[in-house]
Amino acid sequence: MNEHNSRLRGEAASTLEKGFASVVTPFREFIRDQKTASLLLLGGTLLALVIANSPLAHQYESLIETRIGFVFGGSEFVMSLRHWVNDGVMALFFFILGLEIKRELLVGELHEPARSVPVVAAAAGGMLMPALLYFVLNQGSGTSQGWAIPMATDTAFAIGILALLGTRVPAGLTTFLLALAIMDDMGAVLVIALFYSDSISMLYICIALGLLVALIIINLLGVRHPVVFFIGGGMVWLAMLGSGVHATMAGILVAMTVPARPARSPHAFVWRSRQLIDEFEKIETSRDSTPPILAEPEKHTVIERLQETAAQATTPLQLWERALEHPVALFVLPLFALVNAGIAVQPAALPAFLGDSLALGIVVGLVVGKLAGISLATLAVLALGLGRLPGGMQRRHLPGLGLLGGMGFTMSIFIAGLGFAGQPEKLLIAKTGILTASLIAGVGGYLWLRLAAPGHSTADVLHSGDTNPPRQ
Repeated sequence: MNEHNSRLRGEAASTLEKGFASVVTPFREFIRDQKTASLLLLGGTLLALVIANSPLAHQYESLIETRIGFVFGGSEFVMSLRHWVNDGVMALFFFILGLEIKRELLVGELHEPARSVPVVAAAAGGMLMPALLYFVLNQGSGTSQGWAIPMATDTAFAIGILALLGTRVPAGLTTFLLALAIMDDMGAVLVIALFYSDSISMLYICIALGLLVALIIINLLGVRHPVVFFIGGGMVWLAMLGSGVHATMAGILVAMTVPARPARSPHAFVWRSRQLIDEFEKIETSRDSTPPILAEPEKHTVIERLQETAAQATTPLQLWERALEHPVALFVLPLFALVNAGIAVQPAALPAFLGDSLALGIVVGLVVGKLAGISLATLAVLALGLGRLPGGMQRRHLPGLGLLGGMGFTMSIFIAGLGFAGQPEKLLIAKTGILTASLIAGVGGYLWLRLAAPGHSTADVLHSGDTNPPRQ
């Protein structure tokens, strides 16, 4: 009877678990979908715009300028909410970006010369042409310091547009755009460090460099615990905050110190895993009855050791990137948009906006500059036979890719905030230009890839300039 009741309870629990899974699984898949990050970023942008153009505008501005921090006796560490988001929380975004850059350099598209040359050329063209067009249109106008605004690409928005196109575009196009966006961001990071930093404090620079060297040594010694790198990274961030170099650079620099080698070799992983599985099986077969797993601490111990073994077989770089990518995409970037995209739209001022050299430079730079720079630079490299496109990607995809590259949003707004700090009117015009250009570029890129490049086939691979089939 007891056995019968136990089985009934087990069946009831199994039914409940399946019912719960049927509810949770779609939500989990929604969270993991690339389009979700784009939708949340768009949602944060629209919400900020709605609030900034509502009776709540004053409260919104007061909230994001609220000063938050810590007080220790007579000392204090206080910044505005906007400052905490832009300099603090966004450091996590730059950390993820740094992990992606390191991975791409070690094993990705940027590692193989034949693949990396077109990407590097496209990124260079996509940075130089927009900056040049902006500078020409703003020379002598007092706004030339914003020349780096149209240089960057917003990865979340651009990849989100490709995700909406589904199988109409080849996987190689997504790979190319990701690598291009990473190269763009590397260029933007370098520009921020060199041209958009305050007066430099060599003392704090030396402290930051010393901490980074310590993290590299810790890496070489085989330490892989995330707490060590988290504390070290926080100390680097504080040093960078006091150095005059923008504090978010700490994210990129700390990411370069993260271990990219596993603690266990594949052979050691297989051997240890089999040993633990055999141990688990021995415990299982040694009993006449099978008690609930909760009542078997020996099995729990074996399972925990197996999990630890699996974690040691991969790299901290991969584990930490996976652990942070969803929080950053689903929380950090929408929060950044919510804090920075609140623009008061004034229809009466639209004619003046369209004729403003600052707005014109940003729109022309992001839309025309990215389109021309990316397309022409890539075609030039292919014509010289210096590289090849990823499998399935065609030359006809390049204009659409160039337009999507013009969705500058996150990084462009970030640079605008640095270039026009203390100039609210100029910053408002810059943000309006960024939103306008990103909308034009996104819609244009989507339509081009949907109408002018409707799908791909095996023949596409053979004519893409890649004589080798794509690797599986």
